[in-house]
Amino acid sequence: MDVKEIYNSWLTNPYFDEATKEELKKIGNDENEITERFYKDLEFGTAGLRGIIGAGTNRMNVYTVRKATQGLANYILKQNGQNRGVAIAYDCRNMSPEFADEAALTLAANGIKAYVFDALRPTPELSYAVRTLGCIAGINVTASHNPPEYNGYKVYWEDGAQITPPHDGGIMDEVKKVTEYESVKTMPKDEAEKKGLYNVIGKDIDDKYIEELKKLVSNPEAIEKEKDDLVIVYSPLHGTGNIPVRRVLKELGFSKVYVVKEQELPDGNFPTVSYPNPETKEAFELGLRDAKKLGADLVLATDPDADRLGVYVRDDAGEYHSLTGNMSGCLIGEYILSQKKSIPKDGAVIKSIVSTNLLDAIAKHYNTELIEVLTGFKYIGQKILEFEKTGKGSYLFGMEESYGCLPGTYARDKDAVAASMVLCEAAAYYKSMGKNLWTLMTEIYERYGYYKDDVISVTLAGKEGLEKIAYIMDCLAKTTESEIGGFKTISKRDYNKQTITDIETQKESPTNMPKSNVIYYDLEDNAWACIRPSGTEPKIKLYFGAKGKDEKEAEKSMEKLKKGINVLFDRYM
Repeated sequence: MDVKEIYNSWLTNPYFDEATKEELKKIGNDENEITERFYKDLEFGTAGLRGIIGAGTNRMNVYTVRKATQGLANYILKQNGQNRGVAIAYDCRNMSPEFADEAALTLAANGIKAYVFDALRPTPELSYAVRTLGCIAGINVTASHNPPEYNGYKVYWEDGAQITPPHDGGIMDEVKKVTEYESVKTMPKDEAEKKGLYNVIGKDIDDKYIEELKKLVSNPEAIEKEKDDLVIVYSPLHGTGNIPVRRVLKELGFSKVYVVKEQELPDGNFPTVSYPNPETKEAFELGLRDAKKLGADLVLATDPDADRLGVYVRDDAGEYHSLTGNMSGCLIGEYILSQKKSIPKDGAVIKSIVSTNLLDAIAKHYNTELIEVLTGFKYIGQKILEFEKTGKGSYLFGMEESYGCLPGTYARDKDAVAASMVLCEAAAYYKSMGKNLWTLMTEIYERYGYYKDDVISVTLAGKEGLEKIAYIMDCLAKTTESEIGGFKTISKRDYNKQTITDIETQKESPTNMPKSNVIYYDLEDNAWACIRPSGTEPKIKLYFGAKGKDEKEAEKSMEKLKKGINVLFDRYM
């Protein structure tokens, strides 16, 4: 069927509810909108679903959620995992509770137990719940830091990480096989509850999760000394972090934690920000307002599902400085490694390929292995699982440049609740020594070199946008840049072809990583550049980094690189 035929089938099929049909009738004269909603099925990718909420095959709605869940249920049944069950969490977004229930009732109708949180919870707690309850899988209804009109559906496997091979491919295949919406199973909630197939979880998991975080504390003495003097401003950005972040800080003894009132309560419309992303300056406007009044030592903001953390820290002059995800990740990594009495011989620090090379230098200083993985925290989780299965490798810390890290192995996804806790502990520790976190960041640069990193995100939405992104990546794969921004190319990594090509000798070697649509250039003088489509948003992302002997030299190199990246990108736009 063509787009218009599919649209008309939704209007006439008795399976779809009247509210859905009324929404679709309103766009009857808008050919472009009909095309956007129906030109394809909302893609179930390697992490799950993500899209704009609304009626249509290419939208997040109860029907696309049920359809995806039926595919997941079919895969679980093939794995004989139905008795182990599936944990389900959701965030503050519009329709999140409804989508969580729809998923649970589809699972129940297939004879698979669902463990549903009684209210919104952060992503890392869902990861922890999957492991603690011994579930075969997990579902988290969230669109992370996307704009308000979005929602999503992430699938986790039994280790607590988002799905990786072979399970991601197996689940995607099963979802594709579900072609008829009417074939999807569901059942009434009261019936599912009576049969023990719909189970509510909450406080018990909360308590255990918080206790796991508290085990990560290295310096309780420093916290005790500074707990009444360290001033912390925190914003959950209308999301899930409010209760767990405040709880863990309170239980550790921090008494001066001030929440941004306007952003405290859950709200899927995110009324105080256009984009609930702690990477943006806008997200901190209210927090910095409060921080300046209170003389706060640091300002924290977590995204709606509390897996990403943004940070501002105060210097000796009272000025506030933003920490990028690379900076905060390295600061936390440095603190964790520096506080260990002994580091295992097989200790490992893990980062994504687009994260800063500063972490490499930190790992080298502490004589621990640095492992690179593809972008996506699930690959860090996959490495932790590999360590456990083989008995080789001790996980010490993992991070991504996208404002996410994990300081322990209790969960297998990035955790902004834990990151908030560790940063506050580090702030207390250095405050007890007469320092602040900005001083520490400066010392890190002085010790290891001035590594600077940046990313440019270009939004290319809709059908035409996807086609443009595919065209750009194809062009980059077929050509090789001899230099970028005046920096000579040493090697080109094509992760789709799984090859690394030495530019001088033209010899190829394997990446030893799964296939991924990523092009990476190793450049001279510790510079690099990388281009990849976003896995969660209609964007293409351009990453780059450089090193200088001082901040001025590093910034100069970054300016050159940025110009070179823009020239390269504009060539194909």
